[in-house]
Amino acid sequence: MPTRTDPQRLADLIRQRNEIGREIAALIGRPATIGHVGEFIAAAVFDIELEESASGRGIDGHFRSGPLAGRTVNVKWYAKHESLLAITPDSLPNFYLVMTGPRSQAMTSRGEARPWLIESVFLFEAAPLVERLKARGVQIGVATSVTRAEWEAAEIYPQPRNPRYRLSEAQRAMLALFGRRTTDGGWRVRDSKPL
Repeated sequence: MPTRTDPQRLADLIRQRNEIGREIAALIGRPATIGHVGEFIAAAVFDIELEESASGRGIDGHFRSGPLAGRTVNVKWYAKHESLLAITPDSLPNFYLVMTGPRSQAMTSRGEARPWLIESVFLFEAAPLVERLKARGVQIGVATSVTRAEWEAAEIYPQPRNPRYRLSEAQRAMLALFGRRTTDGGWRVRDSKPL
């Protein structure tokens, strides 16, 4: 049962959050939503040229260098890894680059803070993924259920399971900046149990 909250304390916290949001928006040049911030991080880590307009359907940009140079990408950042992926089948990119926080453990989100963390990164080749999903009879849309085996095969961080893209040490270090803090003030990526 929720406890009664102090409206003044809540108003103060919202003001702080809004101020941080303004600072983030000034830095990335777009509103401070998890989606836009994720695109900004992905552009820096993976050398992605983002589309001028953030309202384009299905494609956020293209890789400028590396093994996927010139290929289109849709970037997702989910605060929880819930094995769901938003897919737009009528405007598929070449790849989905998906950054996630910790794997969802609970059946309810009640009382969760959902911090913006990057614990895992996945790279899916869009068209073959959609074909496999259709063959299994999966409904394609904003909350497409993707099997654990598909997620594991697509993982590029922290485990380099997908041979299509290998991260450099510099890229791994940049992603680690957005991981969890350890008790000694340092940072760590995911482990097998929640903090």
